[in-house]
Amino acid sequence: MLADNDPVSDSTPEAQQTRVRAAEYVRMSTEHQQYSTHNQADKIREYAKRRGLEIVRTYADEGKSGLSLEGRASLQQLIGDVESGRADFSLVLVYDVSRWGRFQDADESAYYEYICKRHGITVVYVAEQFENDGSPVSTIVKGVKRAMAGEYSRELSAKVFAGQCRLIEMGFRQGGPAGFGLRRVLIDQSGTVKGVLSRGEHKSLQTDRVVLVPGPADEVAQVLQIYDWFTQDLLSESEIAQRLNAAAVRTELGTAWRASAVRQVLSNPKYVGANVYNRRSFKLKKQRVVNPPHMWIRNDHAFEPVVDEARFKAAAARLIERSKRYSDEEMLDRLRTVYQTHGYLSGLLINEAPDTPSSAAYRNRFGSLTRAYQLVGYEQGRDLHYLAVNRRLRAMHPKIVKETTEAIEAVGGVVEQDPETQLLTVNGEFTVSLVLARCQMTAAGARRWKLRFDAGLCPDITVAVRLDEHNASIKDYYLLPAEALATSHLHLGLSNAAHFEAFRFDTLDYLVWLGARSRIRRAA
Repeated sequence: MLADNDPVSDSTPEAQQTRVRAAEYVRMSTEHQQYSTHNQADKIREYAKRRGLEIVRTYADEGKSGLSLEGRASLQQLIGDVESGRADFSLVLVYDVSRWGRFQDADESAYYEYICKRHGITVVYVAEQFENDGSPVSTIVKGVKRAMAGEYSRELSAKVFAGQCRLIEMGFRQGGPAGFGLRRVLIDQSGTVKGVLSRGEHKSLQTDRVVLVPGPADEVAQVLQIYDWFTQDLLSESEIAQRLNAAAVRTELGTAWRASAVRQVLSNPKYVGANVYNRRSFKLKKQRVVNPPHMWIRNDHAFEPVVDEARFKAAAARLIERSKRYSDEEMLDRLRTVYQTHGYLSGLLINEAPDTPSSAAYRNRFGSLTRAYQLVGYEQGRDLHYLAVNRRLRAMHPKIVKETTEAIEAVGGVVEQDPETQLLTVNGEFTVSLVLARCQMTAAGARRWKLRFDAGLCPDITVAVRLDEHNASIKDYYLLPAEALATSHLHLGLSNAAHFEAFRFDTLDYLVWLGARSRIRRAA
């Protein structure tokens, strides 16, 4: 790389031929205007001009959080281009460490940079005061910067959460649609109404606030009718939904009513004027958590109620009583009927089934929906596609074992296979176990690989064979020594801890090399 005091003019043919090709990566969330992608690009191009670099490609993630790789399509494409060999550049220019990401695990940030490094591509942070040259000083400073970037997000999350809780206690609405029979109203800092917000509209000024108010009179009357049907006429949610649809009444989304939508009207405390927050949390894009009631933030008299407290309590009592009156076996019988009717189970399916307790009732009674599913013989996710993948894996395993054995024997090695355990013994020196891992997609669209090992085999090397997202071909291999496996289960994603990535290979050539035998010439 050229030094700052050795700029290369780009006006001569020689300079055009020798200029280093680079890509730029820019990212902006919403926290600071100085981090806009245009500002980043300007600084990056100034740096490139000073150093005589040619920017041949731009990867931009605008309005994307740096907490994880998910949702950052451009960074995913950059990593994909690098790994596939499509990258036609040798440098990646980034404004600073925080623009590369505010990963909560500093190793994850390092891993994506390591992928580039492994393929001969250097990541350069143009606004940092250190050269990313692999020296001990740069490594230490970079590690500190990564930790600081992650800590900034943690501190910001805590401050935002505290601020949101304060606003909830003051009676202001924090996110989410208004709901049928309600409307969101925008007010300024003095409490003056500025207008009604339509669905999808948000406040534009930081000092503005949002409150809920009763909606049009016909919707309010319909909400009261729903409560009367449920508490006085003792209709079920499904029967109420049928009546609403027969009368051509539509939900706030303009869709037909379903039992779950009716239950939402009957159970959400916003209809009685209460402002409740933090029932569920998803902080820093980690696991979604259902919080216990003592963690909820609430203001019981935040808004003008649509439903009087007596009606709301009557509906809540019937919802609770209806689930209690069933014995465990009666609840399971109804769940079993839903399973036999549809061939599978889900929370939505349970909520829509007539004369069946809600999915929440099953969670409360049996601890979780998964436990309830097991009690009626339903294995979640076990469908025909899953079985087809299983058959494909069973057919692939002996083929991979055979190809590996033949490759080692071709270079002079000797392989013996245990017919019962399928364990390979190479040259009588070390043992190898091959395990196939199917690719599974999470609800958020991320790829995951779950590996299970037979702890009783204790092989010296476990070869984890990861399949691609279609589970049709091999993606890569992890050659894991026994010392690296402290458990019989291992979960892998697109990004993993650095100490695991050190064992990742695109082929099994390294394993074959370990099994090779060379003839030693006798000294004269």
